[in-house]
Amino acid sequence: MAFAPNGHCADSLDWPNWRGPHQNGHSDDTGLIDSFDPDGGPGSNVLWKSETAAGISTPIVMDGRLFTIVRDQPGTPKDAEKVIALDAATGELLWENVYNVFLSDLPAERVGWSNVCGDPATQRVFVLGACCFFQCMDAKSGQTVWSRSLSEEFGMLSTYGGRTNTPVVFENLVIISGVTTGWDESARPAHRFFAFDTSDGKLVWTNSTRPLPEDTTYSTPVIKVINGQQVMVAGSGDGDVYAFQPRTGKILWHEALSRRGINTTVSVDDFGSVYATHGEENPQGTAMGAVVRIDTATNDATAPSSERWRSEEIAAGKSSPLLIGDRLYVVEDSSRMHMLDIATGETIGKPLKLGTAMRGSLLYADGKIYSASSQGIIQILRPTADGVEPIFKVRLPRGHDVGGSPIASHGKLYLPTTGGLFCLATDAASPSPNATTLVNSPTNSAPSEAAVSHNPDVAQLQIVPAESMIQPGQKIALTVHAFNSLGQRLPVDLDQVTFTASVGTIDGQSFTAPMTDQHIAGTLTATLGDTEGAARVRIIPSLPWSFDFANGEVPITWIGARYRHEARSEIKEPVIVKISTIPKGTRSQTWFGPTDLHDYTITADVKAQPGTSKLPDMGVIAQRYTLDLMGESQQLQIRTWAAQLRMAQSVPMNWNAGVWYRLKFQASTENGKAVLRGKVWQRDEPEPTDWTITATDEAANLNGSPGLFGNATNAEIFIDNVSVQSNP
Repeated sequence: MAFAPNGHCADSLDWPNWRGPHQNGHSDDTGLIDSFDPDGGPGSNVLWKSETAAGISTPIVMDGRLFTIVRDQPGTPKDAEKVIALDAATGELLWENVYNVFLSDLPAERVGWSNVCGDPATQRVFVLGACCFFQCMDAKSGQTVWSRSLSEEFGMLSTYGGRTNTPVVFENLVIISGVTTGWDESARPAHRFFAFDTSDGKLVWTNSTRPLPEDTTYSTPVIKVINGQQVMVAGSGDGDVYAFQPRTGKILWHEALSRRGINTTVSVDDFGSVYATHGEENPQGTAMGAVVRIDTATNDATAPSSERWRSEEIAAGKSSPLLIGDRLYVVEDSSRMHMLDIATGETIGKPLKLGTAMRGSLLYADGKIYSASSQGIIQILRPTADGVEPIFKVRLPRGHDVGGSPIASHGKLYLPTTGGLFCLATDAASPSPNATTLVNSPTNSAPSEAAVSHNPDVAQLQIVPAESMIQPGQKIALTVHAFNSLGQRLPVDLDQVTFTASVGTIDGQSFTAPMTDQHIAGTLTATLGDTEGAARVRIIPSLPWSFDFANGEVPITWIGARYRHEARSEIKEPVIVKISTIPKGTRSQTWFGPTDLHDYTITADVKAQPGTSKLPDMGVIAQRYTLDLMGESQQLQIRTWAAQLRMAQSVPMNWNAGVWYRLKFQASTENGKAVLRGKVWQRDEPEPTDWTITATDEAANLNGSPGLFGNATNAEIFIDNVSVQSNP
């Protein structure tokens, strides 16, 4: 048995997260296969194959169950995403949790890009869905324990090809990241990290890297003790590798790796050195791709990191590096594998071609390296002093592409493909932990965290929840955590803590929102000596809402609005304008309030920039559906998943620039189905009696935040008189 990062006694042969029990692609398993026949038959070593589990996600195994993410009912009106649990020994389907993809530009082929993360301590699994829907599920029943809609609540993006991050669990926290456009000071796009309490989903901390990143990413964090403190290391959308304190979110250091986002996961050795790869342009020069070793200070937590060596022109942008002893194995996107000396960065031996392309990562188990190329070429290799020794090679049947990575657990190798998930093992397999000892191997003693008694002074305060959205007059309980400079938890005397609030009142550890009919925001502050901690709060009244922008501001509480919109006066009429000059944000969504709202109607006045030759798209959002007045195609459309259009209804609609139109969109749930009704008319004319368009969705979205949609690439969009009210 081994201890998981949260201190829970876990099975060392389980594979509870994407990179395995040691977060490095290593397994302690022995007795794994040396060959297999994918066509099955006697002696094939194929114990079972599950077409139900076919997909591009990497599975995990925890407590006898295998978990993965797949597409549900593709190509039908109920096309969706789901998490499934199989019996890891037999492949029998135990449960499935199906959820819709909504308000997303993610291509259907990228459903299941993320990976499930398990927590042995709570017997829960965590998953970020294709549309940034973040869920905690009970591992035994599959029931959702809590969920957060990271797009509607924090403005997380699910575009740029559908890159979707994978969560990690540390102690009582589950940490996830993505590029977001939030509210107020967080409105500018940035790659942000969010830590939620595993028990109830409250936001514990959030922090961001540099604003305006080039890319979304899918680099999964690695958490390890470095220089006596717990450190979380991850690649960012801004092209740097960052180190955070996982309990507080404090940034310790960052190093420039690339000009674009980092998608690979780093490797960290027991001496605190970080090995990272990328496949884009380097910070200097024109060379594409690099492998970099970053060394950190020996004992001083505040000292900067430093680049030890950089081997350029190795474009490893998708497959994460594998560290074995004093060798680093990296695979380029073209599937060429290199072996590097970790002391010098020099290449050892000749590169080995593993296929034609590589998306997944290598697995090291039972003294062997398992490789699966994108086109389904499977190779088993044995590390040697001067390279690798090929043991076995086979090509999977047509239709079995590989987007995920192979894993090992309890004597079995699990291989995910688009044609099915293989469970591979010999009939005589008798798994046991590997007793081999190598430098940086998982069997060595892990570095220890410094004793808290060595650093007893409070250096950081944290208020939980870090962000809240509540109604006027509502109370929330506040929790204060104290930490030393190493991010270790300290006891805190609450009698010595002083609370202040920019809105509302605080009595003891309870905050009460002010009574107001306006959408307002504020900051809560806790002070202990010279140390402060802060939390943010939005106060959103009950429906109905009305916004006329008479105060000359873009509403502070709106998600994704203040960066992409500006307040103006249009012929003495105060309006907000979705501008067309911002990079990568001309097509976007904005949300106003709680995600549990349902059965309501949203109305907005919209106008395309006068004099434009090309028209924009202008729309409103209700209950996770969009009513879109489409410019170039001259249509009015209702949809929920833009890239796939599993449910979409359109009618012709001729309209012009420079004319105010009123959009009205009603969402309701009737007999278990979502009924969507929309209409549009010139604002200075009477409202038509009949609805212009009606659509029905059998796979209903039952709730969701109201909002706005717009694509201002062709021209600016003017917006006024936004209102939301409950249906009659």
